[in-house]
Amino acid sequence: MQKGFYIATERCMGCHTCEAACKNWNDVEPKVTDKPGTQGPKWRRVTNIESGAYPDAQIISVSLACMHCGEPACVAVCPAGAISKRAEDGIVVGDQNKCIGCHYCFFACPFGVPQYGSSGTMQKCNYCLDRTEKGQEPACVNSCPAQAIKAGTMDELARYTQERMARKLAGSTQPSVLISR
Repeated sequence: MQKGFYIATERCMGCHTCEAACKNWNDVEPKVTDKPGTQGPKWRRVTNIESGAYPDAQIISVSLACMHCGEPACVAVCPAGAISKRAEDGIVVGDQNKCIGCHYCFFACPFGVPQYGSSGTMQKCNYCLDRTEKGQEPACVNSCPAQAIKAGTMDELARYTQERMARKLAGSTQPSVLISR
């Protein structure tokens, strides 16, 4: 029962509310104190993708976090065993207490997901397990004013997106993300 996210790019306004909710709920440091001007780690981030040319240029906002991959490259390269994939739901979790700060996971992840704060240890989206295990939605999903993010099992999300022309994000790591456009 692999869990993942659905991102509706046609609904995303690029407001960054999901980023703020994620940082707030998970107590992610707002900035790296020894690096002035930084925003600190982002477990979820909104990215703008530009396409086309004038007069048909478009900017699409996409909210992305850990892809909770079916075959996570970060798990395979971690020498400390600080990253693991939960068998019961496929969520990829990190243990900052085991992390040695080598950055191997960052370089292995094709999506640049692992983040490092002032502690120097890896941190990333954990699917708000403290919320989802109580039947609540992840903070990013709960906070999105446009309802552009959904969370659930990949089967549930596939059924939901059948009529919305969504595509599963492709990659050798088998990301658990569906995106519509």
